[in-house]
Amino acid sequence: MSSKLITDGKYSYVEAGEGQPIIVLHGLMGALSNFDGVLNYFSEKGYKVIIPELPIYNLPLLKTNVKNLSKFLKDFMAYKKIDKAILLGNSLGGHIGLYFTKLNPDNVAALVLAGSSGLYEKSMGDTFPKRGNYEYIKAKTEEVFYDPAIATKEVVDEIYASVNDRVRVIKTLAIAKSAIRHNMAKDLPKMNIPACIIWGKNDLVTPPEVAIDFQKLMPDANLFWIDKCGHAPMMEHPEEFNAILESWLKERNL
Repeated sequence: MSSKLITDGKYSYVEAGEGQPIIVLHGLMGALSNFDGVLNYFSEKGYKVIIPELPIYNLPLLKTNVKNLSKFLKDFMAYKKIDKAILLGNSLGGHIGLYFTKLNPDNVAALVLAGSSGLYEKSMGDTFPKRGNYEYIKAKTEEVFYDPAIATKEVVDEIYASVNDRVRVIKTLAIAKSAIRHNMAKDLPKMNIPACIIWGKNDLVTPPEVAIDFQKLMPDANLFWIDKCGHAPMMEHPEEFNAILESWLKERNL
């Protein structure tokens, strides 16, 4: 992580730059450092980029769901005195951004979705979480990316530790079930907010047809593809991801 983690009470986050706020929402297994490319680039382009640590493993089990993570975002924005922000979410983070937008459309300037859940996502398999088997977790982590080399030992170790922590496993499953319950298909046509959908053509977790459905269902959405790219385009192709997003933001005067 290129910026220092700020901890203040119940909030931990990284922040860089000044200007229009971009709040980045990480996925279920996503580290804040996955967004270093976004943070470093856009903080130099007139944006304040903020990446909060989502309390996925800190909420009580019965509150471990998309709705309460959306409420956390509302509280975090109030704490940061941000009335309106661009929300950028990958995987579960995109889903949280969508649910937040459903409830708080006036607080969202735009949505940026990359490999977002909310319509359909493939879990790490029927046998996930398979505890104890490092090679299995390594193989499943590599499947998230087009280039398996992106699944470094550090990335695999972090996921391996999570699936061998009983509490984290239970909460991971709770979130996965919540994501299925909170399907956004009926809500998307009512979200008349600029949306930039950036998707890996080789995403196996949220396949390309999911991105097409997002574009069809949302009234004001543009879809951009990144070739030779899996579920985390901002990690696999940071320069291309940033170029697409910067161009789109300029076009929308955001």
